[in-house]
Amino acid sequence: MKKVISVVGARPNFMKIAPIHRAFQKYKNHVKHLICHTGQHYDEKMSKVFFDDLELPKPDFYLGIGSGSHAEQTAKVMIEFEKILIQEKPDLVLVVGDVNSTIACSLTAAKLHIKIVHVEAGLRSFDKMMPEEINRVLTDSISDYLFVTEKSGMENLMHEGVPDSKVFFVGNVMIDSLAYYLNKTNGAMLSKFGLEPGKYVLVTLHRPSNVDSKEQLTKLINMLNRVSEKRKVLFPIHPRTLKNLKEYNLLDEDNKNLILTDPIGYIDFLSLTKNAELILTDSGGIQEESTYLGVQCITLRTSTERPVTVEIGTNQLLGTDLNKAELAANLVLEGNKKQGRIPDLWDGKAAERITEILVDELINN
Repeated sequence: MKKVISVVGARPNFMKIAPIHRAFQKYKNHVKHLICHTGQHYDEKMSKVFFDDLELPKPDFYLGIGSGSHAEQTAKVMIEFEKILIQEKPDLVLVVGDVNSTIACSLTAAKLHIKIVHVEAGLRSFDKMMPEEINRVLTDSISDYLFVTEKSGMENLMHEGVPDSKVFFVGNVMIDSLAYYLNKTNGAMLSKFGLEPGKYVLVTLHRPSNVDSKEQLTKLINMLNRVSEKRKVLFPIHPRTLKNLKEYNLLDEDNKNLILTDPIGYIDFLSLTKNAELILTDSGGIQEESTYLGVQCITLRTSTERPVTVEIGTNQLLGTDLNKAELAANLVLEGNKKQGRIPDLWDGKAAERITEILVDELINN
């Protein structure tokens, strides 16, 4: 019996591992698939609800790492994950995305000569100020199997000299989850917040460039207040953003059209994404989900590692100039919508392709 350990660390990882875990069940007589949750996202609302929503089994290993600086978090994950690898001796370690747990577990596996699988490989923002970019580049450089979501990933890995034999264009596991759970969405969240389908703006912002400086966060809240004069704005708040809003005294309880709420579970959030008229975000995954759903998206970042969402999708990459973002938002709300289409192989079957390739490698080689 072969053994694969998949790693989840932060919120987006859960949606990526869920379809992979399901796809591995087809081969359960040959491959034992285990899940290690590092606890990098330690917030109960952000973690437990994901296991419940995504029907994931209780993790086989929980490291309970919690918060800390990038160095602390990475080091703690490496120390604890090494113990599991020595005890379990897996044939493969599978990591997804670009969080600290991704690079920490990859490095640990590499030093123990355990083969590494990176799902969502080859994505590049070319912005080394983003810790995620460093995590992505380093993980790809030590991985044995690189599974790519979009054509830019193939091109980036080729330019970096990665052998073709390691690289597989399989599509997007994030979209697998979305396609699988879409029919489980309902209108409960819209009723709860008094929202009309196609008549509200959804906001998710948590990156330091948007929420850490008092000046930028003030501009952001002012902009959202102005947009809320035209449409209701729903803003599920990341713990980091909430902390800063409180610290800078920017919480306005009086504006009933700007609705601030706790983080929302995956399926509930999916129903909000699907029915939004416009999304303002700095998240990676939401750029992809909105493109698949044909929902207008404005990304408040200077670069994106998912260029396909801008090139052929419904995403606009507008930097952190909030005047430009507000202008674009107003145009969308006036009916000037960007036409988009779904990228190649974003068909809900990426996890099946990944597990088929891996099981073939494990059993036949």
